[in-house]
Amino acid sequence: MPQRRDLAETAASERPALRLAQAAPAPAPEPRTTPDVPIAVWPCAQQTSQVQRHGRYLRESNRHPAKMLPELARRAISAYSDPGELVLDPMCGIGTTLLEAIHLGRNALGVELEPRWASLARANIAHAREQDAPGAAAVVQGDARELPRLLATKARQSLKRLAPHGHHLATHPAGAVALILTSPPYGCEIGELDKRAWGTGHDLCLQQTRNYSRDRANLGHARNQHYLDAIADVYRASAAVLRPGGFLVVVTKDLRAQGALRDLAGQTIQLCRDAGLLYWQRVIALLATVGERQLIPRPSFWQLLQLRKAIDRGERTQLVCHEDVLVFRKPPTHAATSAGDARSSTRDNNGTERYGDGIPKRYGVGGPRAASRGRKRTS
Repeated sequence: MPQRRDLAETAASERPALRLAQAAPAPAPEPRTTPDVPIAVWPCAQQTSQVQRHGRYLRESNRHPAKMLPELARRAISAYSDPGELVLDPMCGIGTTLLEAIHLGRNALGVELEPRWASLARANIAHAREQDAPGAAAVVQGDARELPRLLATKARQSLKRLAPHGHHLATHPAGAVALILTSPPYGCEIGELDKRAWGTGHDLCLQQTRNYSRDRANLGHARNQHYLDAIADVYRASAAVLRPGGFLVVVTKDLRAQGALRDLAGQTIQLCRDAGLLYWQRVIALLATVGERQLIPRPSFWQLLQLRKAIDRGERTQLVCHEDVLVFRKPPTHAATSAGDARSSTRDNNGTERYGDGIPKRYGVGGPRAASRGRKRTS
């Protein structure tokens, strides 16, 4: 199995990896506490989102109001899975995770509640296959909060085709998932843009297109505590279907509402810990181009409009040029963890594996000391 890249790096594609033959084994790192979670930066907007999707996705994909950047998906999939493994997105939308996974030689399964987006994701997969993407993918319609049931019923036939060779689905249909990569709703208003209607005096987002669906049961309509309760169910379901040692990667963003900052990243960390997952890594995914001397923002029309409205209301605000990519890992054994506490995991495993032992090592020598050169402490 190919060695995975260390994520304590700022731009993996911009510099070659150091390769030293017959390197001595690195000493095991000490168990980490929360402030020691490694942080990295990914430049995900060196090209515009339109350029990243051009020819690779069907044009109808532009209608979806909240699409993950393909470069972001590629980096996460490359870092936290290996070719031939199974990647899952429980809220797959137009299928960005699925397409980038199969182009990278992984197999992928998507779950999508809305029929319109599920159909478009399937069409994008077919388009990718025409471009000779080596992996295979499937989409099932359903609620992300019911992942274990969906994998055992609707997705069962697809899993038999997509699961890694030798996996015994008859006894454990969920244990084949190596990586879950998803970008859930942020608990705020969103909708499809209609600039033509806006130019004639109508709303920029038509009412029937707001929050992904007219169906109030859609998570896009959830707000405040209702949102947290619903998304907690998604994270618990995700933890249940991951294989031991598998990764959950959540793309989220802190937003301002009426001048106040909402710590959605912090809430996500707590909810995933409550689901029994280990907090493993935090990545800053830049939504601005890294120039020679400055960052060049690439805001959407919607972002600029909302920013100007907030400024006109006298609110303290700013243009957000990054997303938080939060990485969690299911304990490598079936032992449960308490609120994601790595030290509890160490005790449960009788000291056989310490927190951080499984972080992929990019450097051939030096182990944690070398990797720490790309790491910062967070508070």
